[in-house]
Amino acid sequence: MHMYRGVAAGVLAVLLLSAQPGRPERRWAMYEREMQDPAEDPPDAWEETEFAFARLRYRSDRDRSGFRSRSRWGIDANKSDRQFIAGVRRLTRIHARSVEQIIDIDSDEIYNWPWLYAVGIGDWRLSDAQAARLRKYFDRGGFFVVDDFHNEREWESFMVGMRQIYPECQAVELRDADAIFHTVFDLTERYRPPGLNVVHGDQIERQGIEPHFRAILDDKGRVIVGIFFNMDLGDAWEWADLPEYPEKYASMAFRLGINYIIYSMTH
Repeated sequence: MHMYRGVAAGVLAVLLLSAQPGRPERRWAMYEREMQDPAEDPPDAWEETEFAFARLRYRSDRDRSGFRSRSRWGIDANKSDRQFIAGVRRLTRIHARSVEQIIDIDSDEIYNWPWLYAVGIGDWRLSDAQAARLRKYFDRGGFFVVDDFHNEREWESFMVGMRQIYPECQAVELRDADAIFHTVFDLTERYRPPGLNVVHGDQIERQGIEPHFRAILDDKGRVIVGIFFNMDLGDAWEWADLPEYPEKYASMAFRLGINYIIYSMTH
C-alpha cells in the first residue's frame, strides 16, 4: 500500500473546480435546503459523460422541514460527492461527470443510473411502491452503495428495508480475497474511515463499535449492495481538503469508492 500513499493529497489540485462562484443557477438548487453542505457548480456541471455519481433521495422519519430543513439523504451533500468525483477523475480514466445525479426514490429515473449511493441509510423508510421500484432496479443490474450508518438499531432498520425488497435477503461479511477489494487498489489491509467528529477520538460514532465491510449478493455471487457499516466514507471525501482530517483515512475512502465503481462496471 506504500505506493499509494498520498492519494487524497493527489486529488486536491482538482477540488478547486467545485468552487466557481457567480453562476446564476445550480444544477440541484431545488434540493439544496435538504443538503448539509451544498457547493457551487463547476463550469462543466452540465457535461454529458459516461459515468455519474448518483445519490438516492429517500424518505426518513428524521427528515426536518421548515426554515432549518435538512434531510437524512442529504448528509454531507453535495460537497462530499463532488470531492469524491474529483478523485475518480484524477485517479482513473473514467469519464465522470463533475457533479452528482440526485435520484428521487419515487422516480423511474432510477433505472437510468446503474451506480447508486445512499448515506445515513439506517434511518430510511420504504413504501411498498418504493421497495418494488428498488427490486426492479437490482433485477435490471443496478449497484447500490450504502454508508454512514452505525449501531445495531440502524443496522436492523436498514435490513428491514432490504427485506421489503428481497424477503429472504441476507448480508455477508466480505473477505480479504474478494474481487471488490482488488479491482484497482489492493485493499487486503483496510481500516475504518471515521467521521470528522470522531476522527481524533475513539472513532466510534453512535455506539457503532466495530467497522464492517459487508455486502448483499445476487444468486450468482455478485455484490449488488456494498455496505460500509460503522464507518463514514462520506465525511472522509467531504473533508479531504481539511488539514485536520488525516490523509490516511481520506485516501482509504477514495480507494474504496473507486474500487466499488470499477467492480460494478466489470462484474
